[in-house]
Amino acid sequence: MRWAPGGVSASSNSFRLVGAIVGQVLLATAAFMLLPMFADLYYDNRDWLAFGMASGVSAMCGSALAWGYWRSGGKWGKSGLTLRQAFALTPLSWAAVSAVSALPFLFSEHPQLRGHFANAFFEAVSGITTTGATVMTGLDAAPPGLLLWRGLLQWMGGIGIIATAIAILPALGVGGMQLFRTESSDRSQKAMPRVRQIASTIGYAYIGLTVVAAVAYWLAGMDPFDAIVHALTSIATGGYSTSDQSFGRWQDNGIQWLAMFFMLSGTLPFVLYVRFLAGDRSAFVDRQVTSLLGLLAVSIGGIGTWLVISGQYGVEQAFRYAAFSVVSVVTTTGYAVTDYGQWGAAIVGVFFLLTFVGGCTGSTSGGIKIFRFEVMAVMLRVHFLRLLYPNGVFPRSYDGKPLSDEVIGSVVAFLTVFLVCYAVLTVVLLGLGLDFLTSASGAATALSNVGPGLGETIGPAGTFTSLPSAAKWVLSFAMLLGRLELFTVLIIFLPRFWRG
Repeated sequence: MRWAPGGVSASSNSFRLVGAIVGQVLLATAAFMLLPMFADLYYDNRDWLAFGMASGVSAMCGSALAWGYWRSGGKWGKSGLTLRQAFALTPLSWAAVSAVSALPFLFSEHPQLRGHFANAFFEAVSGITTTGATVMTGLDAAPPGLLLWRGLLQWMGGIGIIATAIAILPALGVGGMQLFRTESSDRSQKAMPRVRQIASTIGYAYIGLTVVAAVAYWLAGMDPFDAIVHALTSIATGGYSTSDQSFGRWQDNGIQWLAMFFMLSGTLPFVLYVRFLAGDRSAFVDRQVTSLLGLLAVSIGGIGTWLVISGQYGVEQAFRYAAFSVVSVVTTTGYAVTDYGQWGAAIVGVFFLLTFVGGCTGSTSGGIKIFRFEVMAVMLRVHFLRLLYPNGVFPRSYDGKPLSDEVIGSVVAFLTVFLVCYAVLTVVLLGLGLDFLTSASGAATALSNVGPGLGETIGPAGTFTSLPSAAKWVLSFAMLLGRLELFTVLIIFLPRFWRG
């Protein structure tokens, strides 16, 4: 990202550039809507009209925003973004895309979506934030255009959050992300010849993994359409499926093991793919990666052993179900092979805690992120050592990099605000008439962008259909809030932000 001089000061026209960029994003969204439109035309489904109308609306809105900036004398590439503009761009662009992405659902023939804006918006937000919570049932018989659009939404959201996490959040210093600042998020005015190279390599890696996943699923037994949709949602760690049974529909042909591999591929830092493709064969020997794999191994081993000892499954099935469910929750994908809510209260408690963890920074996964837990562990270790040795000097470092007070303060602030937001959301959902388990797990799964919650209503075997509209609006806001790392959304509610 290129930063304009002048800090946070801005003229009355300071947000026209932001509007123009949002306009470009809407134009791109309109173009993506044509793919499910052609799919419905191919399968002779009437929903092609819904996608055609939605694409037209999105294109008109995007053109109006871009035209307004150009007409006012703005020129592309001539000015950078101030910090205020960058903070405004992030939530406004995601909210705008969510709104227009809901239109195909709203105009469709699907009975749970047509004319129900709360449902349509919830489904769109869940898609673009790669959450995977759904209000739709009857997916096995749903029109191909809707199923493809759900997959495309998650795929677009996956690459979108990678770009945001690499180029914007580190420069804004959100939640300790400045620890991962690269050339692409440098605040300086220097030329950055490698930015486009990094961005293009990440794009190639993302597309390449998607193609490989689609081919692998197809060869393993899925039909071509199912393979494409699940490839889109696996790499994006999104979790939308073409079946109400999710991956429980495919049991005996290795597809579930493939899904685990591709979910893990999407939850690794995509900068590591850049390093690997540049010739660094040790790129994935990274602290975040090793910590993530260690957490997965311990969780899978413990849950799988419990399932065998309790006699619920045989050894292979127990560890396959345990591995799939743990990987799905920790990577915040949200696929399901069975209802792990039936495995016992202790196991449900474990999954509730895993809901908050998330994957690696710079990946498509949500959650608090592995690195923040590691930073907190470093802080606690140093604190205990200082209690034992008051005069000792104990350096604070993470993955070979010194931890500054700025980074530590940002991580502590993020965790504090995350817990406060979680508590407030839970209380609000309780106030809307939901039971405690649905409220607590719904707030957790939305804020962490996981997908299914716990309990009979929104658990792995349920959907969010029966929730009141007000609860769906609250959860939609929570999904955007969690996906954009809290602060980039909350800051725009400060009156001082708009005063400049």
